[in-house]
Amino acid sequence: MKAIGYKNAGPISAQDALIEFDTEVAQPGASDLLVEVRGISVNPVDVKVRAMMQPEGGPRILGFDAAGVVKAVGSDVTRFKP
Repeated sequence: MKAIGYKNAGPISAQDALIEFDTEVAQPGASDLLVEVRGISVNPVDVKVRAMMQPEGGPRILGFDAAGVVKAVGSDVTRFKP
């Protein structure tokens, strides 16, 4: 799947502040949803995390605000359907 994240901590105004990269699709746990994200926003928390937290072991995915379509549900999920 495609993701948006960053490799190095620093200001959001940097030319390479956000990058697109490929990552594996996670399988939902018992109480989780798998959502195909159709829209995102960058909020102040994303900017602060990007500025201060150096990712370990590869790019870090940002994002606290997203909208999309439920693609899969965990075994304990009853209020959402794919």
